[in-house]
Amino acid sequence: MPKLKSDSSAKKRFKFSKRGKVMKKKAGARHIMEHKGKNRKLSLRKRRTFNKTEADVIKRLLPYR
Repeated sequence: MPKLKSDSSAKKRFKFSKRGKVMKKKAGARHIMEHKGKNRKLSLRKRRTFNKTEADVIKRLLPYR
């Protein structure tokens, strides 16, 4: 059986926690930060986890995680 290709864009965007949850960075933390509140900017630093349905799709894109 041939090797499966990992999706290149998915490799760059998603990481896995030690328990196998799929995580990504939150959107909106690139520029125009002076207009955003302190608490909003603090929460943008954290990573977001996916629900089971979304995670299954991403796990299919990354067969050798």
